[in-house]
Amino acid sequence: MNMKKILTIIITIAISSSIYADTLGKDQRDRKSKKKLDKMEILQKELRSGADTLTNEFLDTVVIKKNLIVNDYSLIGIQYGAGLSRVMWNPRQEQKMVFSPINIGVTYTKYGQMFAMPFFAFKAGVFYTQEGYEFEYNEEYNYTYKIEGAEKAILDVVEVPLLFQFHFDTWNFKFLAEVGCYGGYRIGIHRFPGKTGYVDPDLEFNFKDTDNRIDYGIKGGAGIALVFDPLEFHIMAHYKHSFSSLYEPDHYSQYYYRFAYPSNIVISAGVFFQLSKRTGKTKAELRKQAKSMVYGDNISQSR
Repeated sequence: MNMKKILTIIITIAISSSIYADTLGKDQRDRKSKKKLDKMEILQKELRSGADTLTNEFLDTVVIKKNLIVNDYSLIGIQYGAGLSRVMWNPRQEQKMVFSPINIGVTYTKYGQMFAMPFFAFKAGVFYTQEGYEFEYNEEYNYTYKIEGAEKAILDVVEVPLLFQFHFDTWNFKFLAEVGCYGGYRIGIHRFPGKTGYVDPDLEFNFKDTDNRIDYGIKGGAGIALVFDPLEFHIMAHYKHSFSSLYEPDHYSQYYYRFAYPSNIVISAGVFFQLSKRTGKTKAELRKQAKSMVYGDNISQSR
């Protein structure tokens, strides 16, 4: 046997050994893969049979990435503020802005959707507030205008606002804007004679029959909120304009009508409590999602 034949036999044996080893390795890998699949099927069966045995404590430990999802939640709170009042007079009169230190109320807010807008809320409340007017000396006529002998008056009002609110939320902060209407009732009045006036004692704390005590108008405002679930702290600025004159237009003359429409600017702050969860999912929903993550979506769906 010459050298050429020996080399041919060696090469043939080497190639055959390589092919055999590759085939054997592939068979072993296939068997291992099959064993893994069998184990997975067994594990899946075990998980299906024991899915209900997971404790809430375990599910609460599953880490779930949270997204900012604002729910349809409710909010109740108390609000206090102070403002400046004036009146739109016809005929026009010289006047000062009157500081009103009392504006306090309770509000309820329901967040939801309207016309496919997700950042919407409806707000209602009850407020006790003060507003008023004060006439200023008119140099042109050398005279200070008066009503019922009073240069100044403060009115006590109970008010019920109904507002539509729009909001933009982040995790701990949100912007607010609201607009709507209100109805109210003027429950009291205090007239001040000032330097040149005189008020009849019977009218100092009482309304006349020609005074309008029912109040109504428009109201709007904007502000910000700091959110530390379940508490929220709101700072708001509102403008309110009445469509109800302080008195009957013909109270002074049947031929010359007079009107007096109050308006107010109010700055307020409030503390609010969330009656339901503001963002994300409830604890039960999070546990359901955790179970889905542990067992897989297919298992969760099959149950």
